[in-house]
Amino acid sequence: MKKTETETVSIGGPEPQYPIESVDNALKILLLLGEQSELRLTDVANYLGVATSTAHRLLAMLHYRGFIGQAERGKTYVPGTALTGVAYSILQRFNVRDALHPFLEQLNDELSETVHLGVLDGTTVRFIDAIESPRAVRVAARLGQSMLAHCTSTGKSMLSQLSVEDLHRLYPEEELDGLTANSIRRRSELESEVEMVRRRGYATSTEESEEGVTSVAVAFPARRTPMQMAFNVSVPISRMNRTDLRRISEALCKTVEEAAAVLH
Repeated sequence: MKKTETETVSIGGPEPQYPIESVDNALKILLLLGEQSELRLTDVANYLGVATSTAHRLLAMLHYRGFIGQAERGKTYVPGTALTGVAYSILQRFNVRDALHPFLEQLNDELSETVHLGVLDGTTVRFIDAIESPRAVRVAARLGQSMLAHCTSTGKSMLSQLSVEDLHRLYPEEELDGLTANSIRRRSELESEVEMVRRRGYATSTEESEEGVTSVAVAFPARRTPMQMAFNVSVPISRMNRTDLRRISEALCKTVEEAAAVLH
């Protein structure tokens, strides 16, 4: 992965008259994190063409500011909370929600159920847009809320796009917290669940995050969006049977495909 003298990572404008090498190298590390889920010290040193001691100082400063974090046992570096926060701010300013809201309206009109747009933030899901069902008995919108990803269909749909290694990094322990008696509470169960999601193309949650609520979600293709996102349809459990599940999952798959084309 060692770079050559003529290789560049990304160019957004003319080269500055007085470049600051340490700043440039720190930014290159962040750009590299956009391509790889985790980095090792030796990888960073080789990529930048610097000594490991120099790479360590750069990583230490990024870690201090929260732009990177250390993975299990401290052997690799992963995106930090500050970097995630910046990503969310950029996401909002790029009006991704505005671009996708008409597709939520389309789902809401077609299904007459509560619909959400969620994004993955580590092991939690943030619901950044929602439209409630027009029916008298309905699932309340979770707009602005954050929930454990593995307890929601939205989260499981996005977790299914991660590699086994990335899933283990997010969930280093076998035991998991839950929200209801039906929540997944073991990592091995979660692995089996996300494998099923990969095969069928959608995720479900039956009273795993809230009693009386079932939901279906489909994630956007990870490489076609600024970050991991998914559409979700939430339904009172009394209104969900096999026919409903098939109808909702098909509508979600179709709508996500159309919406992803707008963002591409």
